[in-house]
Amino acid sequence: MLLEIHPDNPDPRKVKMVVDCLNDGGVIIYPTDTVYSLGCSLHKSKAVERVARLKGIKVEKSVFSIICHDLSNISDYTRQINNPTFKLLKRAFPGPFTFVLNANNNIPKLFKQKKRTIGIRIPNNNIPRVIVETLGNPIISTSIYDEDEVLEYTTDPELIYEKYQNDVDIVVNGGYGNNEASTVIDCTGNAPEIIRQGIGMIEEYM
Repeated sequence: MLLEIHPDNPDPRKVKMVVDCLNDGGVIIYPTDTVYSLGCSLHKSKAVERVARLKGIKVEKSVFSIICHDLSNISDYTRQINNPTFKLLKRAFPGPFTFVLNANNNIPKLFKQKKRTIGIRIPNNNIPRVIVETLGNPIISTSIYDEDEVLEYTTDPELIYEKYQNDVDIVVNGGYGNNEASTVIDCTGNAPEIIRQGIGMIEEYM
């Protein structure tokens, strides 16, 4: 299904359709403030495995991030965050960043691996945030972006649907996406470290 949702004013009825799909173990493609992403409910293990298969990896080897509605979600999945890091997150979110944080014991159970870190995203796009808020828990996020080649199908939701309609349950059309991924900042060490420069300029918030 190709489902159009307006990012400025997401229709609650359409959001509920997406949430019902996620609660049923569905897999969706949805817009963020960077590239379109593939995902599912964090708590649906069969759906997480399905996303991993679509990415061509085993779930035990996955490096999926999770999308939260706001900072209040984060403590459910991470160890205690120091004050400077929390202030940085508060300044930068919502925005085009993925912050790698130390995971708590919930993450290994969910991903069937000894995962000690987790990437956290709070995109500056109403669609995924409203979906997560309505769902009541994070969704996993992995880009459909091909880092080796900029392809139109990764930015145009109708072309995304043509490619993935037999692989996912819903493609959310939230308008054209970007073709550059988020900036990834590792906050597990003594100081934040940029491990992938993307569309976000974290220097503005340091």
